[in-house]
Amino acid sequence: MSHNHPLDRRHFLGASALAVGAASAWAGASATAVGQADDVSALGKTPHSRFAVNVEMWWTKLPFLDRIRKTAELGFPAVEFWPYKGKDIAAITALCEELGVAVAQFTAWGFEPGMNNPKNEDSFVATVEEACQVAHQLKCEKMTVVAGNNQPGMSQEQMHAQVIKALKRAAPIAEREKVMLILEPMNGRVDHPGHCLYGSEDAVRICREVDSPMVKINWDLYHMQIAEGDLCGHLKDGFDQVGYLQLADHPGRNEPGTGEIYYPRVLKQAYELGYRGFVGLECRPKTTELAAARGVAQADQW
Repeated sequence: MSHNHPLDRRHFLGASALAVGAASAWAGASATAVGQADDVSALGKTPHSRFAVNVEMWWTKLPFLDRIRKTAELGFPAVEFWPYKGKDIAAITALCEELGVAVAQFTAWGFEPGMNNPKNEDSFVATVEEACQVAHQLKCEKMTVVAGNNQPGMSQEQMHAQVIKALKRAAPIAEREKVMLILEPMNGRVDHPGHCLYGSEDAVRICREVDSPMVKINWDLYHMQIAEGDLCGHLKDGFDQVGYLQLADHPGRNEPGTGEIYYPRVLKQAYELGYRGFVGLECRPKTTELAAARGVAQADQW
């Protein structure tokens, strides 16, 4: 039995109150310091993943070049965008160089005309040739290609066979130009009913059959969640064919932390598998871009 005198209760409560007050003051001072510094320029400088803002979906009311400026203001290292045609590539290139922002990827071939239709094969190959030169101008190493919507009179097997055939023709161009073609599977339940390529299994099979280091998958985790789930498991199974990652939460296609996907775990899995490329933020900010950037930063904490 101890013979030490018990600590006076009033002294204990007073000391505890001082400690709590000190801790609160420290937290308040830290928050104030962050607020005073308005340190939003550090949000995009995340410790593990390198994020690329999709400037088709962020700051949609601003002119296109101003969206790139906003990306830089938040500290993000890269942007991505959809079709290159109709855009001022020279202006985008100059601004990105000025700001030190990379172009992670853009869309070289979209939904229509379908790559899955034989009549579009020559046009697809010619477009890949042209888009590679655009990629060089942008100092961009990857560009998305889309398989296409369902073609009348063609089975899914026939459409996939045509996608393989077209990609095999384009692969030597991509290899020569050192620009990776990233094939993007979609989801049919929410965004793209009537498309011909969903989930990772068929996309992995297609890319393995094409068998080129410059033809891989644009592995959009949002589409994969809706199409098949088990994000970490499928990512591990098909990782040899991952060329690029994109994300959005589900439901809503908003930033991480707004839906059912626990992105810290998924991004950690990608990192542990060895992924070091950009992760495209192909998501719509649920409220503001600043709130979305904070959600993205939280998703990279583990």
